[in-house]
Amino acid sequence: MDKELVTGYAGKIVSECSKVVLGKEEQILLITVCHLCGGNILFEDIPGTGKTLLLKTFATVIGGKFSRIQFTPDVLPSDITGINFYNKKKEEFEFREGPIFANLVLADEINRSSPKTQSSLLEAMAERQVTVDGVTRRLELPFMVAATQNPLESYGTYPLPEAQLDRFMMRLKMEYMSREDEIKVARREDNSKLIAQLSQQVDYAETLKVIGEVQKVTVSAAVEKYIMDIIWKTRTESNEIIIGASPRSTRDLYNACKAYVALNGREFVLPEDVQKMAPNILLHRMTYADADTEAKQRAVFERLMETVEVPLES
Repeated sequence: MDKELVTGYAGKIVSECSKVVLGKEEQILLITVCHLCGGNILFEDIPGTGKTLLLKTFATVIGGKFSRIQFTPDVLPSDITGINFYNKKKEEFEFREGPIFANLVLADEINRSSPKTQSSLLEAMAERQVTVDGVTRRLELPFMVAATQNPLESYGTYPLPEAQLDRFMMRLKMEYMSREDEIKVARREDNSKLIAQLSQQVDYAETLKVIGEVQKVTVSAAVEKYIMDIIWKTRTESNEIIIGASPRSTRDLYNACKAYVALNGREFVLPEDVQKMAPNILLHRMTYADADTEAKQRAVFERLMETVEVPLES
């Protein structure tokens, strides 16, 4: 693996994004992991923690088109995917693209829209394409959906179905900034001016090269067994979990570990890497018997992880 290429790629993204978004290097790195794996991200946190700012900044740094969809109960699927309209001058129907035709799509407060509208994202998230009136159109790569939902509010929301949650590779939290970083942000006049001063650091051709290098990261048989032991226990050996992790989550965990390791300059995955990535990738994709908050779900998962034997270095 070309360590200099991969770590340099991560360094450029994290460094440039950190000029605007302070103290969130780990979140930036995890978004980069999703970017390399072709995954989608669900942000679940309180308002005002900088989720939109981070995503706008990331889109600028990777050179992608950014679009934002504010989900409300009256948003229709056609408002997202686009519509065919009749052009009187040309006397023919034309397709008007919706905001889904971007490289990074922010689905803000996704759980405030109806299940029908939520489902309009499924095809794009899984297959990178959109079908309108029987015509399928490919989305430009790279493509990522980053959705937000507020865990403190429940009035007027529609819970995301399991099928949609499973299409989010990671669930992340922004959390509060440090006191020092927060006062620095308070002194700013306008974040949009800072974003305008950023420059594109990578392009899709470089991204493809890095993806190729990530594939060279090795996962030993012992670590593969460890991953499968965790997945299997979520399905069979916990009375606190009704529906365990899906095969898609197994693939996502495997690939995310490789990308995370590569961005940190290593060529092999350790059990510690699996433990680091597993909560972000698996917690939101399972159905729990009696855990209706993220904290309770995490406690269930931690108890399960304690029962999985960790491979030791031979």
